[in-house]
Amino acid sequence: MSDLIDRLLDGLPQDAVLTDPDVTRGYAQDMAGFCDSGTPAAVVFPETVAQVQHVLRTATALRVPVVPQGARTGLSGGANAASGWLVLSLLRMNRILEIDPVNRIAVVEPGVVNAELSRVVARHGLNYPPDPSSWESCTIGGNIGTGSGGLCCVKYGTTSEYVLGLDVVLADGRLLTTGRRTAKGVAGYDLTRLFVGSEGTLGVVVRAVLALRPSPPPQLVLAAEFASTGDAGAAVCAVMEAGWTPSLMELMDTTTVRAVNALARMGLPDSTAALLLVGFDSTDPTGDLAAVAELCRAAGATDVVPAADSAESELLLEARRLALPALDSLGTTMIDDVAVPRSRLAAMLDGTAAIAAEYDLTIGVVAHAGDGNTHPVVVFDAADPDQAARARASFDAIMELGLDLGGTITGEHGVGLLKKEWLARELGPVGLEMQRRLKAAFDPDNLLNPGKLF
Repeated sequence: MSDLIDRLLDGLPQDAVLTDPDVTRGYAQDMAGFCDSGTPAAVVFPETVAQVQHVLRTATALRVPVVPQGARTGLSGGANAASGWLVLSLLRMNRILEIDPVNRIAVVEPGVVNAELSRVVARHGLNYPPDPSSWESCTIGGNIGTGSGGLCCVKYGTTSEYVLGLDVVLADGRLLTTGRRTAKGVAGYDLTRLFVGSEGTLGVVVRAVLALRPSPPPQLVLAAEFASTGDAGAAVCAVMEAGWTPSLMELMDTTTVRAVNALARMGLPDSTAALLLVGFDSTDPTGDLAAVAELCRAAGATDVVPAADSAESELLLEARRLALPALDSLGTTMIDDVAVPRSRLAAMLDGTAAIAAEYDLTIGVVAHAGDGNTHPVVVFDAADPDQAARARASFDAIMELGLDLGGTITGEHGVGLLKKEWLARELGPVGLEMQRRLKAAFDPDNLLNPGKLF
């Protein structure tokens, strides 16, 4: 232990190395439940690429596992550390290094907060589309590590589509540069995308070149009520089949709607089985919403309410943003992240309701309906061992349901510790073997975030 600390301090300032166990324990985990963690040997806060290289060279020399961390807003245990490990926090590497409006790129360090980047590029008439629910606190490095998404994915895609190039410090301290700054580029294997979603198991991202888009027009949103999840699912399919590309398409089930009403008294229709929000940031959002409203009515919507202006649209979106806090207010929560084909969305909702009944638990579902990414939220009393056990079992049942419907165990939260057993099932033996070989090629001593993914 003393050798580790002494070597770290050879290349880091005194205040960049924390060793008090009462303090380091606070950095041992992210926001996921049911995931083990311990007391890290130290937490380090490098501010430069050279300092990150020093940390990893030191860890490799002493064979100490390293857990890269951002804001620890993750929901899969991907940032958890075991006792004696080294936590490498990137929070102090938080500079926006460059905004290039001509080439529509931003160059940033990993500790930059997503919302801060969005605000800065907006001053240049540009937009960084990925917008996770935790965008006011999550970091770009964490977004890259998990391949995160958000409400806008149905039109604009996920983080992986905006990462053009990376600087990555490997486990042995070498600096690897991947990708490009150009609009196009296919030279060699796409190592950039390999690192996106790798959860810190292959290297530590210290710089990212990100693609930007022009700022879109103001968004208008409609709310459509449905008496059944089947009708809501049919509406989603009808909108997509007709060729529309909304800027968002979000769904809340009746459990979630009632929780939002209880928390914020927003007057949402809590008798509805599903509430669908559809938005457009096009040149004629009013006309687009009118056309989609007709599709919703044809699918069985009992009421459709289009927003008259941006202010009303924001009120509707605020209800969606309150979904997770509202469910959190009901008890301890486990947030699942199962994505299914859009055509199976209703089956996913109905199957989740059946699981809630089977395990006698409250499970609310909020979904990025436009891309089939559902977030079933299991609510339980953590002080009740029986409820906790049923909650974990229901979580697994939901993942099994997602796979049975042709989906995936994670659309944007990552695997971490929470879903590693399920990743093996989804990938199959050959896929798992190839992923392990890639891990060994980049991290032969298995020191970078070991035990995550597989």
